[in-house]
Amino acid sequence: MKRALLLLSGAVALAMLATHASAQSLDLGAMLPQGSGSATGRIVQIAAVLTVLSIAPGLLVMVTSFTRFAVALSFLRSGVGLQSTPANIVLISLALFMTFFVMSPVFERSWNEGLRPLLDNEISETAAFPKIAQPFREFMLTQVRDKDLAMFEELAHSDLRKENRAETDLRILVPAFMISELRRGFEIGFLIVLPFLVIDMIVSTLVMSMGMMMLPPSVIALPLKVLFFVLIDGWNLVIGSLVRSYG
Repeated sequence: MKRALLLLSGAVALAMLATHASAQSLDLGAMLPQGSGSATGRIVQIAAVLTVLSIAPGLLVMVTSFTRFAVALSFLRSGVGLQSTPANIVLISLALFMTFFVMSPVFERSWNEGLRPLLDNEISETAAFPKIAQPFREFMLTQVRDKDLAMFEELAHSDLRKENRAETDLRILVPAFMISELRRGFEIGFLIVLPFLVIDMIVSTLVMSMGMMMLPPSVIALPLKVLFFVLIDGWNLVIGSLVRSYG
């Protein structure tokens, strides 16, 4: 009898829970974005965002000023003769923040004209991509060398070539821009290293003339190069010159 009462009370409790659950309906419409968006469009946006985040380091190197800054700062450390000072994380962080400083107008324009309207469902994904890419295209066109651009246009298929320079395909423009940035980075690096090379040559000549064969010239040249770099306020000169090179 007790078991029957327990079973009966359990059945009543389950019935009450089922009635309460059925009274609460799940509004699927609330999960959809407002306007003309759809669940499929939202899923596509999330997938696109995850894809961009996964390749963000590569995009940062390919379409921004990061390459020139990183190459020039690496030449600077090699020219001074310091193997691990400043540390790699310091140089990369400095190059990264310099990139944000130089590219901030491009980022803001890309966000205002393309990415924000896309997230607000004002435009479709198809219409948003050209608006997001256009500021970066214009930036790269102002920095790319005509010779590098012409080389990739010659190597590319005829369907990628555009008569209007402003409409250059990104598959041609991005590698041409990277080659141009590497060239300018090496040019700036040569100008940075040259004074330190002169100091090395002077110190080596003095050491050899004094007959100190067993004394490595780098032992004397290193503190002199560091002192020279500090006295001329080298960091201010190098960083200022790198940023002005995009003016």
